[in-house]
Amino acid sequence: MTEVSKDSQVTEDVTTSEDETMAAGATLAQRLSAGDVLLLHGELGAGKTAFVRGVAQGLGARVDDVSSPTFTLIQEYDSGRLTLYHVDLYRLEPAEVDDLGLEELVESGGIVAIEWPDRWHRRPAEAVIVSITTEGEDRRRIRTAYSTR
Repeated sequence: MTEVSKDSQVTEDVTTSEDETMAAGATLAQRLSAGDVLLLHGELGAGKTAFVRGVAQGLGARVDDVSSPTFTLIQEYDSGRLTLYHVDLYRLEPAEVDDLGLEELVESGGIVAIEWPDRWHRRPAEAVIVSITTEGEDRRRIRTAYSTR
């Protein structure tokens, strides 16, 4: 997992439904600006896509369009105040990730949300780290911090 410095701002939320997980994402979206990168950590089914759906909502994008990019790899949502790029690296090897051009997405001026970011060895030094932990069937702990690598 990406390292967090001792003096990073860290927030923690506990959610008990998909709507609450989306609301946590929408709250974070209000603080995001062009070029921000979200590194999303969590097991399969932890709620990473629901969180990104909330980020999209907070940016003003159409929430109904947001789905997991597992097979398409990159989904682009440009109907909000900033373009949101939702990337899923689960099925890729690190060498394949290098060919995706993620650095160009970061430089595009949108928000880049990456699921399974440990597969991206050239991820930026500064990013927002979102860790989602399952604590029961519907309960999630969402920890958000700014990284320094």
